[in-house]
Amino acid sequence: MSQNILRPPAATARRGWRDLSPVLRGMVWMGLSGLLFSLLNAIMSGMTREMHSFQAQFLRYFFGFLVMVPLFWRDGIASYAPKGISGQLWRGVVHTAGLLMWFLALPHIPLADVTALGFTGPIFIMIGAVIFLKEKVVLARWLAAGLGLVGVAIVLGPKLSGGGGIWTLVMLGSSPLFAASFLITKALTRRDRPEVIVMWQAITISAFTLPFALAFWSWPSPTQIAWFAVAGLLGSGGHWALTEAFRLADVSATQPVKFLDLAWAAMLGFLLFGDIPGWTTFAGAAVIFGSATWMARQEVRRA
Repeated sequence: MSQNILRPPAATARRGWRDLSPVLRGMVWMGLSGLLFSLLNAIMSGMTREMHSFQAQFLRYFFGFLVMVPLFWRDGIASYAPKGISGQLWRGVVHTAGLLMWFLALPHIPLADVTALGFTGPIFIMIGAVIFLKEKVVLARWLAAGLGLVGVAIVLGPKLSGGGGIWTLVMLGSSPLFAASFLITKALTRRDRPEVIVMWQAITISAFTLPFALAFWSWPSPTQIAWFAVAGLLGSGGHWALTEAFRLADVSATQPVKFLDLAWAAMLGFLLFGDIPGWTTFAGAAVIFGSATWMARQEVRRA
């Protein structure tokens, strides 16, 4: 009886989801990926305090591969063969280069500065989408991205120290590399399924980061292994949601939603560590949420 009662609302929800435009569904997937990556970053922040960051980086992607192994057994290895290996390898090389620069600079830069520099990524991605993917970025998307940056500046501006020196440039150099990786991902979605792309990302980055990890290796404890297993689930889920967003929508349409990551980070900081956001956090989050909501309404009108 209860199942029959629940079926109509569930069917209505599925119909409502399918009736949304692909751009709006892509924006939802991008928001979900940001939440999953925020949870992942909270775990990795703790792991990099207990072992060298290069080893933590390798284990995060290695366990991301391990959690997907059951899919091999269910679907067969042949179903995860990419339509052209070169794109997967290039994506792995570029993303690994960004990770190495990011982790190399991380211990030398205040956390607020790290967060602010990370939000330059959507701008690099939108510019790259215009140049390399030939996307026609409408004015509303540029305005939403600009408003998102304003919201970030409201939150982080009072906290920035500018004391990172040369390491600030190293951290900033990782942003265009990550942007290039995501643009390659968008191109790969035209020929490969999201799960294939995520699987090969885990394989290539694990292989490319292993030599750096071995140089600083120390055996993880059972508790650390458990945390990396959770990180593997979150990372693979986040990249799957990200790839699904790129499959459904233009890259430029999904980028303003990335600024919601700041809201996720503030929420997790309060729930996990008891950090109470200041008034600038609420003001900036309101601007970011407003820009993303306005962007969604504009996309509905365009559709």
